[in-house]
Amino acid sequence: MKVLIINGSPRVDGNTTIAVNELVNTFSAEGVETEVIQIGGKDIRGCIACLCCAKTGKCVFDDVVNETAAIFKEADGIVVASPVYYAQANSTLVSLMTRMFYSSKFDKSMKVGAAVAVARRGGCASTFDELNKFFTISGMPVASSQYWNSVHGRDRGQAVEDEEGLQTMRVLARNMTFLMKSIALGKEKYGLPEKEPRIYTNFVKYASKTIILETQF
Repeated sequence: MKVLIINGSPRVDGNTTIAVNELVNTFSAEGVETEVIQIGGKDIRGCIACLCCAKTGKCVFDDVVNETAAIFKEADGIVVASPVYYAQANSTLVSLMTRMFYSSKFDKSMKVGAAVAVARRGGCASTFDELNKFFTISGMPVASSQYWNSVHGRDRGQAVEDEEGLQTMRVLARNMTFLMKSIALGKEKYGLPEKEPRIYTNFVKYASKTIILETQF
């Protein structure tokens, strides 16, 4: 088992790192390998919707996004941890996630995902929800804990005082380990769920038809 952990904080050894380290230590005790990538301080531009990735299977900007995608492809699960800015995730992290999930064409089904938010006080829930969106649109089970995955701390190192938050990280890592192992056994015995050809519905198109029909009557 291997888990990719993406630290979205630009602060090395900050409160997000404390949360991540709690995960790493617990995963290690459970026999799960981890690889941590800290990207919060990197220069990562956003998606420009050029659609080149549809032909190449990777982002046209050949940077850390493609490097991270290659690691993600081989991992059984992914944890994305972010500090909270205005009730949202770090924008550099969101740029990486948007480009990586959209441009990488490998099957993400049944890879386990988890999001972690770190804040002084508020905004964790909305950040947690924002990051989970990447998993739930990709056929990925989301690992849960005893509480929403958040750790609190303002000044550097203060997160060590959030005993409940750190316990939440430990429970998350154990639950995620169990889920990944269970999915591996399920794949071996039953295979992956059957996939249907993808259906796309353009709401603008259908809304226009509705307006026309309503106008006629």
